[in-house]
Amino acid sequence: MNAAEGAEFSTAEDPSKRRLEVSESNPGYYGWRVVLAASLGVMGGFGSLFVYTFSVFVKPLAAEFAWSREAISAGFAIAAVTLGAVSPLLGRWMDRFGPRRIILICVTVFSSGIISLSLLGGHLWQLYATCFVLGVVGNGAAHLSYSRAISGWFQKRLGLALALVMVGAGLGAMILPVFAQLLISRLGWRATYAALGGLALLLGLPLSWRYVHERTTGTKSAASLEPAGSGKSWQEGMSSGAFWIIVATLFIGSVAMNGAITQMVALLTDRRIGAGDAALCASLLGGASVAGRVTAGWLLDRFFGSRVAFVFSLISASGLFLLARTITFWEGALAAGLIGIGVGGEAAITPFLLSRYFGLRSFATLYGVTWTFYAVAGAAGPILLGRSYDLTGSYSFLLRMLALLMVLAGAFYLLLRPYPAYAPGTAKS
Repeated sequence: MNAAEGAEFSTAEDPSKRRLEVSESNPGYYGWRVVLAASLGVMGGFGSLFVYTFSVFVKPLAAEFAWSREAISAGFAIAAVTLGAVSPLLGRWMDRFGPRRIILICVTVFSSGIISLSLLGGHLWQLYATCFVLGVVGNGAAHLSYSRAISGWFQKRLGLALALVMVGAGLGAMILPVFAQLLISRLGWRATYAALGGLALLLGLPLSWRYVHERTTGTKSAASLEPAGSGKSWQEGMSSGAFWIIVATLFIGSVAMNGAITQMVALLTDRRIGAGDAALCASLLGGASVAGRVTAGWLLDRFFGSRVAFVFSLISASGLFLLARTITFWEGALAAGLIGIGVGGEAAITPFLLSRYFGLRSFATLYGVTWTFYAVAGAAGPILLGRSYDLTGSYSFLLRMLALLMVLAGAFYLLLRPYPAYAPGTAKS
């Protein structure tokens, strides 16, 4: 944030400073405007617009270019691995310079990259190169950057604030697959990619430019919050057992969830469920993730985070088990709903736990490192499921194995100890 922007929050006559003194529970608190901008930003960002619509394009791309599902899924894997590799560096820059600058640059590049997919030719390297660029900027237009932006604004309502930011991703996951499927059926996949890129720019840029600023100290409300420089260094965080427990659970969950999400539409249509109904299931997954995010945020502000995380892991596992045997639309819808609730809860739980165990000093850096592991696992999931289909013609056995791994992930969460003393305003046991 530059000097001019900082003045907006430090000048005594400016209304925004007076809003800093309003309680977090008051709708007039400025932090809720940051939450709104962040929620719309993630709605049009990597984790929503790219991930949740990817499965809708699998069959059109395969039909257009005669590419295998495994080859197309490799594009998703490239984006995910690149995102994971770059995330710690992005996080470090956010901790050092603030998230706003990173967000504005990354949203612009990300939107342009999505639009460029409409120009794909018959060469796989074009898809892979574009996915690489999307991975480089992906977390600057997704949860990492926006979670860092709002974490300094909230203490007692942090769980709810993070959940509401993630609601944007859930709404995107609910709306965008159906929207994309509708456009593909009417205009083709090229026009659909162009439309999605324009939407990403519209949702991510204007409000982020106007409202996404970091909280400054110097007011009564600000003084009661955790200072932006408090907490552990990234070196101390990475030497903590709690950090690696969070990483391990994320890794397992990412393999399972990203694999299921990216192959869901193809899986359901293989079982003679119509393309429209399959896209609706993917949309229901997004809708359920909204409920999962809000519920997780409410619970995190009231109960110990590891117990909340355990419950959501079991819900995800149940969804995977059901998806493995789904043969009707209603079974697919229920499976998608359970998976969505689990995914939504996980999205809110991870940044919450990081802020509680390690503070804000290196929050974005540590969150970026978790994204590295999450992305590597997320890249493996779609490829594993794609390979399973190409070799056996079925996803069922691997989905059951992934469900068992999700149960194991939930058990890891229960090993976490109470929050450190510098995490006030939260349930500790």
